[in-house]
Formats: sequence, C-alpha cells, structure tokens
Amino acid sequence: MKPSARALLACAVTLPALAFGSGEAVSFPGADVPLAARLYVPTGKGPFPAVVLMHGCSGLWRKDGKEPTPHYIAWAEHWQGKGFVALLVDSFGPRGEREICTHKDRKIRPERDRPKDAYAALEWLSKRPDVDKAHVHLQGFSNGAMAVLSTVKSDAPGRPAKGPEFRSAVAFYPGCASLLKADYKTVVPLLIQAGGADDWTPAKSCEALVDRSKAAGPLMEIDVYPGAHHAFDGTSPVRSRPEVRNANVPSGWGATVGANPEARAKAFERTTSWIEARNR
Repeated sequence: MKPSARALLACAVTLPALAFGSGEAVSFPGADVPLAARLYVPTGKGPFPAVVLMHGCSGLWRKDGKEPTPHYIAWAEHWQGKGFVALLVDSFGPRGEREICTHKDRKIRPERDRPKDAYAALEWLSKRPDVDKAHVHLQGFSNGAMAVLSTVKSDAPGRPAKGPEFRSAVAFYPGCASLLKADYKTVVPLLIQAGGADDWTPAKSCEALVDRSKAAGPLMEIDVYPGAHHAFDGTSPVRSRPEVRNANVPSGWGATVGANPEARAKAFERTTSWIEARNR
C-alpha cells in the first residue's frame, strides 16, 4: 500500500467492530405489506437523529437468515456510535423473497415499491420519542440506492401529502441510466458514492445525472473512487458473480464485486461528513 493510502486509513473514520445481534428486531406497517427491520439505538438521552438504511439486491440477511450481513451491520453500528438511530429495513422478506440479484424479471421494483418502504420507515421513526423527526436521513446501496434516488425525487411514489421529509440522502453505487430518460430533481440534498471500476452500475450514468440535474434543485454531488468495484464499502474480497443479472454487459449476466479498503475508508468519512453537516 502506498504511504498516502496508509495515512488515509489511519486518519479516516474509525469503523466499528462487528457485534452480531446488537440490533433489535422490529416491525411496522408498510404501504402494502408489514415491514421487518433491525433497529440500533445509541446510548444516552434522545431524541436522536436517525438514518434509514436500504439494502441491495442480495437482501438484508446472511445466508442463515438470522442476522444482517456484516456490511449492513457495520454501517448500522457506525451510525449508532455516532449518536444516530439506525434502521435497517427489509424490503424483500415481507414480500416472500430473500434476494433478487439472480432474477431476470424482478417483481420488487426500486422505483415503485421501495420508496413506499422508505417513507413508511420515516413515518414509524417520526412517531418514536427517541427520534428527532426533523433529522432523519436516508442511505441505500445498489438496488437500495436506486430506491433512494426514487424516494427523494420530486414525484416519489409513497410520499405523504403531509408529514416529515428526509433531511438528506446518500446513494451508494446506484444504477442511474433509467433516470436519464426524464428530468430528475431531488427534494433533499443528495450524495452519490460510486466506483470507477464498477461494471454492474457504471458511474458514468450517475455522473451524467448529477451534471444535468444539480442546477435544478437542492445540492447534488457525486464522488467516484478510481479502481473501486461494486460494493467497494463492504469487507468481502473482489470476486466475480456470474449468476447476477446485469444489463450493462453484452451477455446480460455477471458482475465484479468486492471491497476496496481505501475507497471504503474515504466513503465512510465522506458520508459521515455529509450527513452530519446536514444534521445541524
């Protein structure tokens, strides 16, 4: 590792140790199904700001179905350690699916179904006495990041006519190509985190979206991490996943995924700074 990379990792935000089972299993009403989630609450006296976390197409849970994956636990415990309530929302299990990455035709849609889940989570959190309803943020990954983009656009499905709104949003490696087909405008500040080597959801579409859209609405920014693949903020080694549906390759199948430690450290630091700056 280059000296500059070592220095970056040394000064970057400290990532929490994983502690499986530290979250509380909760459920709340959704727009069409009751939703399941895992809740992480800081110690101390609230009300606390909060972050709603939306998982990717592999689903929220480990293969045994007992705990969220280490990737999502790391983010939830990170926010918990920063004094935020973190809510990991399961959009798939309540609809009878464990994952949808391998599905050619995905019945659960990030632009149709999952924004409703995000707003149901916001409504539920806003009724809790330990949550500051004016400071609830939204973060998602891959398919969940596409849900984030749809949730914070001006004509989002499921947005109540009255009630709380998300304070800001962060989308990790979303697919942005479909949003280039029409005008896109956010209702809250939006940050996109993308990998420069991502062959599943290429960064170029999101860069084009930001360039075209940021002048029309609230602050919209993107960071592209050179050499980083899809799921660069996780802990799994870089590997090929030939079984996943991928519209961005000629065969329609297969993608490269895996962690990039330098990009991971930068993204944790950048996301933390972004949300904390909009939490004032």
